[in-house]
Amino acid sequence: MNVKKYFFRLSLLIVLALASCRDTTQKAKEDLNSTKSENHTEIRHAKSFELETSENYTVIHVHKAWPNAKKSFKYLVASREHLAKMTLPAGSYDAIIATPVKSLITTSTTHIPALESLDGLDALVGFPETQYISSPPARKLIAEGKIKELGSNQNLNTERVLDMQPELIIGFGIDEQNSGYELFKKAGIPVVYNGDWTEATPLGKAEWIKFFGVLLNKEREADSVFTVIEKEYKKVRSLAEKTITKPSVLSGALYKDVWYLPAGESWAARFIADANANYLYANTTGTGSLSLSLESVLEKGQQADFWIGPSRFTAYQEMAQSNTHYQQFKAFKEKRIFSFAGTKGPTGGLLYYELAPQRPDLVLKDLVHIFHPEVLPEHTPYFFKPLQ
Repeated sequence: MNVKKYFFRLSLLIVLALASCRDTTQKAKEDLNSTKSENHTEIRHAKSFELETSENYTVIHVHKAWPNAKKSFKYLVASREHLAKMTLPAGSYDAIIATPVKSLITTSTTHIPALESLDGLDALVGFPETQYISSPPARKLIAEGKIKELGSNQNLNTERVLDMQPELIIGFGIDEQNSGYELFKKAGIPVVYNGDWTEATPLGKAEWIKFFGVLLNKEREADSVFTVIEKEYKKVRSLAEKTITKPSVLSGALYKDVWYLPAGESWAARFIADANANYLYANTTGTGSLSLSLESVLEKGQQADFWIGPSRFTAYQEMAQSNTHYQQFKAFKEKRIFSFAGTKGPTGGLLYYELAPQRPDLVLKDLVHIFHPEVLPEHTPYFFKPLQ
């Protein structure tokens, strides 16, 4: 054989082999990307997640599943029909979910209102500590045995979950130590983290309804629900901005000699600012709670015009019996303390913790009505009500 022809053919075979490898990889990418270029669905307020959409799929990026999270999560969501046709690069996603999800387990009461708003409660098959759920439609499903009790949030009933074989678990984590979910992943049950609680703004939390919209294949409905909430919130905030007075506000209460109250960059502090009031600890840093002494709070907040969210208390007598020093505060003397602790669901769960993240417009209306009663005189308080 001619030596030159031999090496030419050999070189050609190598080039074709390499091209074949590239074609296989490229085909996987093309199958995933479909015929439409990727773009990011508008997330206007939330910072902890974003949506990357294409014609046949959506990628949910969860950047902050818990405070100070070092890892981001990436979830591919597509219809069963399109997933069957896709060739996906191995290990590219933390979970792959077929939509619409027909059976899921969720782990925080803050997820319930979003499911209810999207007519998605029928997909909910299990929940840890169901006694804390207040939603009437959800309680009906619990009573009918359609939503199963699954133990505690950090220790789901493994046997029951594996027996149920849900299509998805929406997880809740406070840090990287979430080994309890690994068994479910190995059993083929996708786990997706929801970080709605890490958002620092009221509208940021509420926008997580779009996360559920993708999973239930109800993106348009989720966007519509959120847009109404956003519009109402902004309208009330605008009304508050026009008020002349700006009352001072104290929050929190003692627990075992430590006074816990919202930090200045927190969700709760943002509500007070948007209601055009002066939160006494607005200049502090952090999105969680401050831990202070009674003496320091008394010095700074004794003359506060209003006091909201005094922990579990619902009556002045109850507060006085707990600690006589509460009576030294101006807001106590003038009966200007307002609490959400008295607004409970049928089984005793606090409605504020469940519904307020999804309905910040209702919270803001309560606070504006309290701080500036002339603005919303006809408003009936939903969460924050006067102490008895």
